[in-house]
Amino acid sequence: MSTHPTRPEPPDDGTASVRRIDRLLAYGALALAAASILCFFAIIIGTSTGMDQDAFGEGVWPAVAALPTYGLPLAFLMIVALLIMSFVRKGRAGKRS
Repeated sequence: MSTHPTRPEPPDDGTASVRRIDRLLAYGALALAAASILCFFAIIIGTSTGMDQDAFGEGVWPAVAALPTYGLPLAFLMIVALLIMSFVRKGRAGKRS
C-alpha cells in the first residue's frame, strides 16, 4: 500500500473534464469583461463629476478609456473560442461512442 496520495480517476460517465485552457479562457474573459465594465462606469462617473475632454488625456485615464474599447471585443472572442473548442471536443466524443 502506497502512502502517496493518488489522483482521483476522472468519471467514466461520458462527461469530459475541464481542461486548463478552458478554465483560462473562461476566467480571463470574465476578468477582462468585468474590468472593462468597471472602466466604463469610471468614465461615466468622471464625466458626471465635471471632468472635461482634456482631463481624460492625462494620467491613467487613457488606459481606462482604452480598456473597454479593446477589452470587451477581446473577451467576446475568448468566449467564442471557448465555445468552438467545447463543440469540437463534444463532437469528437460523440463520434467515439
